[in-house]
Amino acid sequence: MSVPRHVAVIMDGNGRWAAARRLPRHAGHEAGLKAVRACVQHCTERQIAALTVFAFSSENWARPAEEVASLMGLFVDAVDREIDELHANRVRLRFLGERRNLSVRLQARIAQAEARTAANDGLALQVGVSYGGRWDIVQAAQKLARQCALGALAPESITEDRVAGALELAGLPDPDLFIRTGGEHRISNFLLWNLAYTELYFTDVLWPDFDAAELDRALEFFARRERRFGRTHEQLKGSASA
Repeated sequence: MSVPRHVAVIMDGNGRWAAARRLPRHAGHEAGLKAVRACVQHCTERQIAALTVFAFSSENWARPAEEVASLMGLFVDAVDREIDELHANRVRLRFLGERRNLSVRLQARIAQAEARTAANDGLALQVGVSYGGRWDIVQAAQKLARQCALGALAPESITEDRVAGALELAGLPDPDLFIRTGGEHRISNFLLWNLAYTELYFTDVLWPDFDAAELDRALEFFARRERRFGRTHEQLKGSASA
């Protein structure tokens, strides 16, 4: 079965999972963290090279202050609790997003976790925190504009590869498979550039209930897809038989 190199996930449904059980929202986020831990393990077992998860979007800052504070505390605790096991399993951890919006404490934890796992050669795990796809493209454009202003880069030398190299996912292949849980059918400002040719999989399953069997269903969906990248079916058949 064809396996994606890189899987991207919008982990939706923590709040609804908690509400259905008459629990506070933070209980849903705690359950969602357990699902992240399991997903990392499942991806490793299925020899997926990279996993990128959307934990907190740039738009999520508009949520109630109490929930935002609870989430920020959960992120700090999660990094502290999970980093030893991630490192032991050779996971390379990176965070995507506008870090200046985060607390100094969380920024420090993120930097320490990234430095500790930077040389690991296992699963590449990216976590989007204070991330937005439009922000990502804008900050890439700003990087390139500064190079042009310094005379280090000519505007006509800006190519798709240069733009991709200035994005948060620089150095990784674009996601092959996108998964969104929770029943919504949109990408919600996530990896807008990088999802151009990604296969999109939507499920009604809420994120805390997304287990190994659900991941396998998404992988089976991916394996049935014919990825043409602008070519025809006949062209693919010809290149496969050559």
